[in-house]
Amino acid sequence: MSFEALLAEAAAVPTEGWDFSWFDGRATEERPPWRYSALLADRLSRATAAADLQTGGGEVVSEARRRPRLLFATETWPPNVRVARRNLPDAVVIQVAEGACLPFRGESLDLVTSPHPTHTSWPEVIRVLRPGGTVLTQQIGAGTNRELSEFFLGSLPPPPSTTDHLRRALAPLDVITLREATLRVEFFDVAAVAHFLRKVIWTVPDFTIPRYRDRLRDMHDHITATGSFLSHSRRVLVEARKPQ
Repeated sequence: MSFEALLAEAAAVPTEGWDFSWFDGRATEERPPWRYSALLADRLSRATAAADLQTGGGEVVSEARRRPRLLFATETWPPNVRVARRNLPDAVVIQVAEGACLPFRGESLDLVTSPHPTHTSWPEVIRVLRPGGTVLTQQIGAGTNRELSEFFLGSLPPPPSTTDHLRRALAPLDVITLREATLRVEFFDVAAVAHFLRKVIWTVPDFTIPRYRDRLRDMHDHITATGSFLSHSRRVLVEARKPQ
């Protein structure tokens, strides 16, 4: 497929939701060793009141067969809110502004989760957890897809330590798990790169296909010559409990 046809395809793919099935055969990302979806399903099966923050389209929570009687999900992007309401008919899906306080009473939830948050307000999470309540989240580590970001943006400063930041933020909680993984990400055509950057907007914050057309051409030439573009994502599994 030509460069022009690949860019046209990437531009036409919808970006709402957090379903990455379009990338099948075009890009791969190694899975973390801890199987977050299985951990989430287990914790949801034992909860009575839970909230999934930055739920995307609710895809990860929807995989859990047993969910608590009282289930909430929050999301900032309106197109994702509509997808989440379809995927989670048993949940109350709430649109919240980026950085806003969580719309829950203090100490009202026994489980707070988030599969891929761009930002976590830990004071708010701690506020809404009941004593003995648990937070389970898979955080995006600093420096995720740094190779991809630098291809388009040039050299970037060294990323801060995600685990050091989390240890400080989690100080009021009893930490059960704090585990980091670096994972291989590989793109096999420029359409996959362009659609990924349209969807995962923090990788190149001002990305549009017209603005970065020249670098996309360079990416196309690189993948044509070598077979793929290799990057690495970083994930951190966090599970912590609020003291009784």
